[in-house]
Amino acid sequence: MAEVEPRPLSDAGAGPAHGVGTAGNGHGDAGEQEVAGGGGKRTDDFGVETAEEATEPSEPDINELCKEMFTKMSVYLQGELTATCEDYKLLENMNKVTGLKYLEMKEIAVNINRNLKDLNQKYASLQPYLDQIGQIEEQVAALEQAAYRLDAYSKKLEAKFKKLEKR
Repeated sequence: MAEVEPRPLSDAGAGPAHGVGTAGNGHGDAGEQEVAGGGGKRTDDFGVETAEEATEPSEPDINELCKEMFTKMSVYLQGELTATCEDYKLLENMNKVTGLKYLEMKEIAVNINRNLKDLNQKYASLQPYLDQIGQIEEQVAALEQAAYRLDAYSKKLEAKFKKLEKR
């Protein structure tokens, strides 16, 4: 065990010890002095200092701390759940908007498909006329060649006629 050194006692030096003050009422009632925070010294009526047992400061009520912790945890979890719910609501709204956009795109695609079918039907109905135009074009080309040959032949005949006329 550790030994405790005795301190000299004096009436003048009975001031604060280790930051703990002794408060007298100035009437010589040394036995009524209070020591704040525990671990201090008291002086009895005979001027003898006696040690007082050191006590820890009273701990806050653990139930109150638990309630406070659970309350704060509840608020935190409530916030997290609220944020998650808001995220899901945002996703739901985005899905609804995306669904509407896809419906619009589907309607556009259906209209394009319908118009394409109409164009294909019109092209099919015009195909015989286009074939006739192709045949006429071929005949016109043949007639043009015949006209060029006829022109060349008539020029030859004219040249022969002029030759015969000069004679």
